Amino acid sequence: MSLAPAGAGTSSAPAGRRGTSRRGLLRAAVAGTAVAGGGLTLGALPAAAAPAGSGPRPGTPAEALRELAAGNRRWRANRQRHPHESPAVRRQLVFGQAPFAVVLACIDSRVPPELVFDQGLGDLMTVRSAGEVLDEAVLGSVAYGALELEVPLVLVLGHQSCGAVKAAVHADETGERLPAHIQYLADQIRPAIDRTQHGEARVDATVTAHVRLVRDRLRCEPDLAERIAAGRLAVVGARYELRDQAVRLVS
Repeated sequence: MSLAPAGAGTSSAPAGRRGTSRRGLLRAAVAGTAVAGGGLTLGALPAAAAPAGSGPRPGTPAEALRELAAGNRRWRANRQRHPHESPAVRRQLVFGQAPFAVVLACIDSRVPPELVFDQGLGDLMTVRSAGEVLDEAVLGSVAYGALELEVPLVLVLGHQSCGAVKAAVHADETGERLPAHIQYLADQIRPAIDRTQHGEARVDATVTAHVRLVRDRLRCEPDLAERIAAGRLAVVGARYELRDQAVRLVS
């Protein structure tokens, strides 16, 4: 499995305000003010301010992916380290954050990313929606991690027996209209339905196909694509298997 190349874009400042970039304005708005009494500052944590004793954070897509793989191995073996939970780390994180990966995952209660990858405070930015469905809020959340905090890895994480995928397949097969906003989820997943399969095999194949679809949509986002082309970002897809707790990359 090869990591996709990555790249970063540039934008020119408006006339008369050349010293202030769009990124600078956003950071000033969300990171320049901390809530009195110890609220978190959301700006990027400088490398020198990384939690004491934590070791260097992964700085490349390959390093980030290796760290996630190592954490998943610890989870599967019941040898979790529960890193970065100490009082010292909590105090230092008041001043900012430097996560090394964005994980776009399903809302399923059986697949919490920080647990299945054995990561702690400040390690992951997690974005969760049923079936990893993309909308503008999800896209903006992923982009914030990749563009503003310069996270080197975005991982789209599907999982075995996804309820949102099951609902989408059921609605497609029966023509039944799903309640309220759940139909929106089904509509977004429908293009990934694998009609060459049947029964549970169709659901399972659709889980994988939808991970690919979401991954490829993110790779095509212009700002993300620039970072991918420059080797500074990778967007990859993976599946979590409930039966053995393993995370496996999707080609």
